Amino acid sequence: MDEGGVARRLAAGGPHSGRPDRPGRRRFLQLTALAGGGLLIAWAAPKAWRWGERRWALQNQHWLPSEFITIHPDNTVEIQVNRLDSGQGALTALPMLLAEELDIDWEQVRASLAPAGLAYRDPFLGIQMTGGSSGVPNSWIQYREIGAAARSMLVQAAAARWQVPASSCTTGSGIVRSGSQSATYAALSAEAARVPVPRHVALKSPAEFRIIGRSQTRIDGVTAASGAKIYGIDVRLPDMVVALLLRAPRFGGQVERFDAAGAFQVPGVIDVFPVPTDRGGTGIAIIAGGYWPAKQARDRIEVSWKPGVGGNVSSAALLEAYRAAARAPVSTVLDADVRPGQDAAVHLAGDYVFPYLAHAPMEPLNATFEPTPAGVTVWYGAQFQTTDQVAIADTLHLKPEQVRLMTLPAGGSFGRRATPTADYLREGADILRVFGERLGRRPPPVKVMWSREDDIKGGYYRPVHLHRVDVALDARGQVLVWDHVVIGQSLSRGTPFEARIIRNGVDSTMVEGLAENVYGLPMRLRVTHPEVDVPVLWWRSVGHTHTAYVVETLVDEIAHHGGVDPVAWRLARWPLETHARQRAALQLAVEKSGYGQLPQPGHALGVAVHESFDTVVAYVVDVSLVEGRARVHRVTAGVHANQIVNPSAAIAQIEGGILFGLAMTRPGFEITLKDGIVQQSQFTDYPPPRITDAPAIAVHFVSSSAPPSGLGEPGVPPIAPAIANALFALTGKRLRRLPFDLSSS
Repeated sequence: MDEGGVARRLAAGGPHSGRPDRPGRRRFLQLTALAGGGLLIAWAAPKAWRWGERRWALQNQHWLPSEFITIHPDNTVEIQVNRLDSGQGALTALPMLLAEELDIDWEQVRASLAPAGLAYRDPFLGIQMTGGSSGVPNSWIQYREIGAAARSMLVQAAAARWQVPASSCTTGSGIVRSGSQSATYAALSAEAARVPVPRHVALKSPAEFRIIGRSQTRIDGVTAASGAKIYGIDVRLPDMVVALLLRAPRFGGQVERFDAAGAFQVPGVIDVFPVPTDRGGTGIAIIAGGYWPAKQARDRIEVSWKPGVGGNVSSAALLEAYRAAARAPVSTVLDADVRPGQDAAVHLAGDYVFPYLAHAPMEPLNATFEPTPAGVTVWYGAQFQTTDQVAIADTLHLKPEQVRLMTLPAGGSFGRRATPTADYLREGADILRVFGERLGRRPPPVKVMWSREDDIKGGYYRPVHLHRVDVALDARGQVLVWDHVVIGQSLSRGTPFEARIIRNGVDSTMVEGLAENVYGLPMRLRVTHPEVDVPVLWWRSVGHTHTAYVVETLVDEIAHHGGVDPVAWRLARWPLETHARQRAALQLAVEKSGYGQLPQPGHALGVAVHESFDTVVAYVVDVSLVEGRARVHRVTAGVHANQIVNPSAAIAQIEGGILFGLAMTRPGFEITLKDGIVQQSQFTDYPPPRITDAPAIAVHFVSSSAPPSGLGEPGVPPIAPAIANALFALTGKRLRRLPFDLSSS
């Protein structure tokens, strides 16, 4: 391609300002339903769902093993994984389930991330997605049944070949045997493909497991460690160009005028033009032969902006508005009998403040769009394949089936790639569409990339939340009433998940971990969802990130006020017959940590316990103060997640959750706005934990053969309150705001 000539020709043609019609919310929901075969049943399994109900849902599904399994001539087996692997280990855990029932050795297993397709929908949620720590729990039976069905078909094929009863055949290491006869799965695969898929199969008991429950080498471990693993950002296609987008400094801002003369002076720049952006805005796309010329060109563009919907939101003013809203909450979730104020001897009261937080995965957002005669192929770390497919199709005026999504591993997500609006994919599709219109032909493949600054300033944050709590205690330290108000933006309003998640005006993701009232205290819980022109999104462990902090620091405060050990206080509130899993996790952490022994001088222990995604995590932390800041030396975890599929990966999940949650406590780890503009832009002013901040971590699991519960997110919520409780023991200060600021508490 003559890049200079194309650039001059396109620059002379002037900017293209056309904008595609966007569907209304009702039409988007209709398209999503068509693509997914039905809307999502629920975002995350409520506590009321139990295994019997989930098992019932799975029994009404039917999968073709051929869509998930390929048996190669060398007798290795390729398994399609219907999730995104963003580091949590789905590419290993789900093949372990299938391989267990297929009766092959782990060394025979290969795995790939499945493209978008109806066969790969979550068997319980009805769309193809990864989130809510639901991957292993929701596919626990699905992948095992697929493996068992394929094994049955191979046995039937062998029995027919040898003219023996199927009951005489045994399997192991990818071989079927009967008497002196044997055949590999590869040798039988063609015949097995003609056998009808069984409707019912018997699954192994936990006592028969050879793969499940034993640490297995991660399938992608070697490629990841060697740098050979291909992420979305690594995609290289013939004739590919790179696109960057210059966005308005305020959300929804629009281009008023711009001058790209300086941009075209950068060698390798192909085109510069306006395109639609998220939330009704416009931006300027830069097309170049690589990332660096596109970045240099973007920095040289002179532009003036219209404000857009971002308005003049400022963090300080927003917090004051939330404080005012807390005086008159709108919706009631729990309504305990509030006793007269004169009954209270003590009130433990205060406002708890949680800031906006960016997801900041190590791999910034990106996607590569490859136009084809049939439509478009998109290569990226796909987390919401079904809704993404619809959004891209809508933007390019295609049918969903014309959009081929190739799921690639992602270098982290923490929720950012699970975006119902598919904002970054719509923007990328618009760049492709307008570029093609300006070329007057099918464009070359376009890789749309975000810089680190784009990622941190680009929106979709964990919302600001204000909790106002007043706990009234009687003279004996017993709780008379826990009066709790939560103010924060809804994550689900205006998304395809609204109908299932919002009930009686309350977004359940905002009060999860709180509305369950796990300590059985008399609680009045009220909620208000303000409308704020800042885009928000679930952040790893969603509402539990703030509800766990409030509850676990407050129960620690109640226990200390009553002169009761915080562990003993919790255990006294949890009868064995109703809270066995909480008790087991806490007691395991306490036992393994040496809790009760005096820590070394200048250190203190803190405890927190929280259940999220059906998993209970208890932490005992050893903390000191170093130069006025918290230093976490050791974390001992007791975890009840039922059956552990891959112990080494499960430990890594909890370790990662601890470090991720530790970030919430670090000074400076917050997103603030001034006059509608995000103030942070890099890891220098939005500092995550470094390797030098990592404590020693010991993870212990409660033994159980019950079906697995979630592990991707439950490690996050309890760590910040556990540290805060230890800091109280050191300083006597109750920290009611994240991140920590010990100088002002």
